[in-house]
Amino acid sequence: MTAMGAKHKTIRHRPTPKRIKADDKKFRELILLIAQRSEGDPRFGALKLNKLLFYADFLAYARFGKPITGQEYFALPQGPAPKYMVPIREKMIKSGEIAIRERETLTGIQERTFALREPDLSKFTPEEVNLISSLVQRCFGHTAKYLSELTHKFAGWQFAKEKETIPYSVALVSNRAPTAQELKHGADLEAPAAACLAKYAAAAI
Repeated sequence: MTAMGAKHKTIRHRPTPKRIKADDKKFRELILLIAQRSEGDPRFGALKLNKLLFYADFLAYARFGKPITGQEYFALPQGPAPKYMVPIREKMIKSGEIAIRERETLTGIQERTFALREPDLSKFTPEEVNLISSLVQRCFGHTAKYLSELTHKFAGWQFAKEKETIPYSVALVSNRAPTAQELKHGADLEAPAAACLAKYAAAAI
């Protein structure tokens, strides 16, 4: 009892979600690694690089519980893109880590990124390297337009306003229809979940 005679109420605080911190150095190594593995890909331009970076980070979050670089991605008309790609790329050009070469194609000017040094693989886990290698291989030869159209099906891009940051947690959201087994499992959990909510609601009064 307090001095005023009122019953003391314990306030339960929800744990604050852990903030994802961007690792610019690792992001530079990821750019180098993707550029190196994509050197023979005739479709590899600036837009495709953006899409591969996005997929690498968001697939890693979905599979491993954390992104590779933690970079911030935002919504643009052509799909998600790294928010600070331009200044980081400029620093890499000035430091002699990458070179940008323009090539005329049937659809316009393609800006190709070339790695001028070996990426530091010690910055990545074996699982991350496997994910990146598999991603580049699967996307090899596909156009940037094709990858952009795929990202347009991603819920994080669909619900974001232009230039709005896309949270990594959206990588866990699926837009597919639930299976019959998942629907049954959800129905089985409905009653216990309702009882649990009612219990905690009564305790909070």
